[in-house]
Amino acid sequence: MSPPPEQGLPHETERLLATMVEADRTGAALVLDQILATGVPPERIIAEILDPALVKLGRLWGAESVSLTQTFVAAKIAEDVLVRCVPAAGSAAAHHSPVVIGNIEDDFHSLGRRIVGSFLRAAGWEVHDLGNDVLPEQFVDKALEVGAVVVGASAMMQTTALNIRKLRTLIDARGLQGRLKLAVGGAVFNWRPDLVAEVGGDGTAPNAAGVDALLHRLQAEARGAPAP
Repeated sequence: MSPPPEQGLPHETERLLATMVEADRTGAALVLDQILATGVPPERIIAEILDPALVKLGRLWGAESVSLTQTFVAAKIAEDVLVRCVPAAGSAAAHHSPVVIGNIEDDFHSLGRRIVGSFLRAAGWEVHDLGNDVLPEQFVDKALEVGAVVVGASAMMQTTALNIRKLRTLIDARGLQGRLKLAVGGAVFNWRPDLVAEVGGDGTAPNAAGVDALLHRLQAEARGAPAP
């Protein structure tokens, strides 16, 4: 069954959220068709319907009220919405730059990472998702393999977020400081923004919708960094 609607959420957000909780990808497409037919601009659909639905879904995931299967389908629904609402998606303007993402060692909270991956694919990134419990060596080795200049490490809690320091140490030890940028994300970084610097991150975004701009900035900085 769907959760009761959250007070203050627009009706369209509640409808989209219900399809996510019910793992109903076809139903979500119908909801989006109806919303688009009313003339709501795509940018408003992302900012005022999709993003609030994902925030609510994240709370349900944190409370263990939705399953892994539901979050997997929710990520696919988000990707479907983005493909239809992000102008660059699927177009010649898509840049296809590689990026490596994953949950840091000992972290298994996959929802945020899946949603970020969906946003990035829709925006034209070539996403290499390493999954959960990713070791620092795996992040760096994959980045070097695919030519990525940005890696994104996700963590839900402070205890696992501190493991990102190991990734920072490895990047520096391999002489990649400045040339391989470290984006960090997860709920804990919204609660404690100072943690970004503490774990050695080069930047974070407040939500999945802001990750594209963050990665573009970090990519530009990395490509402008001098060789050691």
